[in-house]
Amino acid sequence: MVWLRRTTHYLFIVVVAVNSTLLTINAGDYIFYTDWMWTSFVVFSVSQSTMLTVGAIYYMLFTGVPGTATYYATIMTIYTWVAKGAWFALGYPYDFIVVPVWIPSAMLLDLSYWATRRNKHAAIIIGGTLVGLSFPLFNMVNLLLVKDPLTTAFKYPRPTLPAYMTPIEPQVGKFYNSPVALGSGAGAVLTVPMAALGAKLNTWTYRWMAA
Repeated sequence: MVWLRRTTHYLFIVVVAVNSTLLTINAGDYIFYTDWMWTSFVVFSVSQSTMLTVGAIYYMLFTGVPGTATYYATIMTIYTWVAKGAWFALGYPYDFIVVPVWIPSAMLLDLSYWATRRNKHAAIIIGGTLVGLSFPLFNMVNLLLVKDPLTTAFKYPRPTLPAYMTPIEPQVGKFYNSPVALGSGAGAVLTVPMAALGAKLNTWTYRWMAA
């Protein structure tokens, strides 16, 4: 029965990770579509880092096993690559969608939990901060590898975008000078309360299971 319970837990993680990926995608262009990745980088960074944090810490504390957050992020990555492959199969270029880099940030969350001997509060504060700080950095490095993103955006506009959301030239210097710094700063502040929310959801789950 122990193996069955553990298997059920991990299958539960798979289901929710896939659903959280779907929520991330459906919430907007949060797979870093090349037509918006420069102009809306900060918004994407904050939304995805908070989405990752709340789910990853929830299941990491649920299982009590350092490494669960990375497992969760890996599932999200695989599922997003499936979405990328679907667009590629429709005839869009390989760089039309850039998959977010969730795994390294989740590894930092796992590391904070493991290094503090499974201290929940340290995972919330230190791990949440590390996710918020690192996520924009990893993603910007990833986006720098895309060849001519604006050219790709104008040549292959996303067919579901309404007319008022057509690609625009990035207004560098007007809204932000450094999207990585702004994304990291905002992310570091917002991921901590989201991590606390994930921990609280974990408490509610235990109460529900005991009921």
